[in-house]
Amino acid sequence: MAVVLELRRVSKHFASQIAVNDVSFQIERGAFYALLGPSGCGKTTTLRLIAGFEDATSGDILLNGERINDLRPYHRPVSTVFQNYALFPHLTAQENVEFGLRQQGVEGAELTRRVGEAFELVHLRGKEDRRPSQLSGGEKQRVALARSLVLRPEVLLLDEPLSALDPNLRKQVRAELRALQRQVGTTFVFVTHDQEEALSLSDQIALMHDGRLEQTGTPEDLYVRPKTRFVASFLGAVNWVRGVGVRPEVTRISRTTPVAGVRSLTGVVANSTFFGNCLHVETRLDGGDSMVAEVARVDADYRPGEQVHMWWHAHDEIAGLAE
Repeated sequence: MAVVLELRRVSKHFASQIAVNDVSFQIERGAFYALLGPSGCGKTTTLRLIAGFEDATSGDILLNGERINDLRPYHRPVSTVFQNYALFPHLTAQENVEFGLRQQGVEGAELTRRVGEAFELVHLRGKEDRRPSQLSGGEKQRVALARSLVLRPEVLLLDEPLSALDPNLRKQVRAELRALQRQVGTTFVFVTHDQEEALSLSDQIALMHDGRLEQTGTPEDLYVRPKTRFVASFLGAVNWVRGVGVRPEVTRISRTTPVAGVRSLTGVVANSTFFGNCLHVETRLDGGDSMVAEVARVDADYRPGEQVHMWWHAHDEIAGLAE
């Protein structure tokens, strides 16, 4: 696939603060690309640099191979869906979606056709005459998506667009968002601090920390083959034992001695935490460390004080990580 967006050694300084520090990555056309990281890591500033809302202190931003650093936001073929949706409250949903097209001089039958297609795309037919105050959170998010997609951007930038939704609605809209991206084929760059969102939605992830890129790759690459302890820990729980990491879902627990050829440690069950579909059983190991095993609910009859074995396969270890 052709590269549509590239950052080459991009940095952004605010007075004495370095918000983005020497960041480089490439995004292929049609990809769903996640900028992931904790608050303050530089991911939203990176998005704003791409959009043109901030000027890079150094480095190059290229779109289809052309440097766009000096282009103002309205001259860049990108569109942004903001965290709070930024809909005009006094306009109807249709008028919100029409707004950008009218600014571009699109009128008449072409305007009607493209706006109609956009509402069809986000499943909002029948809601065109409602104002934002009359729409649910999920509907507002769809209007914001329609308003951006109707402009046919080369790249759609999304700044934590699901964060204002309740957990159940987030899962629903998340699935709809991925299906929509596959349908339209537009390159999506999605900023989130939510590991589950990044892992489930994206083709590629750029994980940021303190303004720098920690690692880029597929969700599986980062989860199974992290290059640093930060990457491993940010993307999920890890048991750090014997100089390696072992995730709870590949950690086994048993009352009997494990089969030969596996790694094992002994200890005493300390407690268990109920998560609905599973339990996390924590064991205090001989020597003082602890490990957690993710156990199916039907098998979770371990009691505090029981002597147990914690074991795992060597191929499931996360080893050789940088700090």
